[in-house]
Amino acid sequence: MSAADVPSTFGGCRHLPEPKREELKVHSRRVVLASVLDPRDRATRGSALEEIQGLAETAGAEVVGRLVQMKDKPDPATYLGKGKLQELKDLVRESGADLVVVDNHLSPSQGKNIEEETGTQVVDRSEVILDIFATHARTYEARLQVELAQLLYMRPRLTRMWTHLERIEGGIGSGKGPGEKQLETDRRLVDRRISELQRKLKDVEERRERVVAGRKGHTTVSLVGYTNAGKSTLMRALTGADVYVADQLFATLDTRTRKWAIPHWGDVLLSDTVGFIKNLPHHLVASFRSTLEEARHADLLLHVVDASHPDAEQQIATVNTVLKDLGIDSQEPLLVLNKVDAVEDRSLVDVLRGRHPGSVTISAAQKMGLDRLEQAVAERLGEGYLQLDVETSVGNGRLFAYLSEHAEVLGKEYHDSRVKMQCRIPRRFAGMLASDPETEVRNADGSAFRVSADDDDEDAAPVNGREGRSTPG
Repeated sequence: MSAADVPSTFGGCRHLPEPKREELKVHSRRVVLASVLDPRDRATRGSALEEIQGLAETAGAEVVGRLVQMKDKPDPATYLGKGKLQELKDLVRESGADLVVVDNHLSPSQGKNIEEETGTQVVDRSEVILDIFATHARTYEARLQVELAQLLYMRPRLTRMWTHLERIEGGIGSGKGPGEKQLETDRRLVDRRISELQRKLKDVEERRERVVAGRKGHTTVSLVGYTNAGKSTLMRALTGADVYVADQLFATLDTRTRKWAIPHWGDVLLSDTVGFIKNLPHHLVASFRSTLEEARHADLLLHVVDASHPDAEQQIATVNTVLKDLGIDSQEPLLVLNKVDAVEDRSLVDVLRGRHPGSVTISAAQKMGLDRLEQAVAERLGEGYLQLDVETSVGNGRLFAYLSEHAEVLGKEYHDSRVKMQCRIPRRFAGMLASDPETEVRNADGSAFRVSADDDDEDAAPVNGREGRSTPG
């Protein structure tokens, strides 16, 4: 996004002068890729520019040149060293490129200095990702999130966008040229729009929290993973849902939820979420926090991994880091090694499985191993649930309402004025059943149900409407 975008964002604002930097769109541009790599990081040498090339091509660019410098850390002023900067300038001229894409986050001054040296526009990794997100945003919420991230990214770079006016002096006594005045105006407009977007997203987040809270009585499972790991393909294979599937980065930005019938368990709600990527711009992480609300409250996370990718282990670590940053690390996800049909050397899959015990190998595209996945999910969900026999009077409406909200009733048997129900209930809600003096609770094997600390949810209301409970023997 450039300063030229600002007037259309703020309804009623006057048209701003055309800035020096044109609209930052990667689509249909001829680009040269550049990156600085730490020489000690041998693992990424072979595939140094593959991911940024995939991002550039997803954004619609044609890659016409590549340049990598092995350096302990980027130059604070020009990112590349002096010799490599000249090499980049020559490569841009020889290839006919009209854009340089840098596979790192650039400071405003670094971007400006590279542009002045090469005579070509420069965008960094964050701008390419933002451009892709802007193209793929379909829903109202996604568009709000992307626009907020763009403005937060653009604001500290406004000075760089108005350099064409910086040499024009202001009028008598003004002390400021038109570029500086325009910069102040732009910042006020951007700050105003950022505040407006944050208010709107807060409303969206509150609505989503209410929706998620409304599913408290349902078992929920969320798909998380690196972008293009095959989450949407897996969702389609498991649920039959007509969701968009494409072999491209960030094809999915919006959370979708569908019903998934698991054999020997029952129905759960399965949600697909936006994919992650290394060095994901922190503005995007913050903006899409509400989208990941489904994952935050899920009973189980399925961490989908592209097992055929050479950097699969690094991608696993990246997803775990992002989940931790978002506060979604309270439970251990079930690792799903996808795309095993595309792995030529099966020993690589064996290495991944050895490093991650309990992982499940599948091919969502070929529908291979889905039965093993369903069994593993049922077992993991079962760890947080109890199978109980609950007997009470047929007139105990309060208990029936509680079970309807928090449990799944698998069967009923009536004996005169009593009813015996076979229930599956989350462990955290089970303790409250024993608070009802009309009710007897036993484990499915007939043994007495004993309440433990894990079986007691302090936020759940007692079934009988009073504090305290009895424990049947």
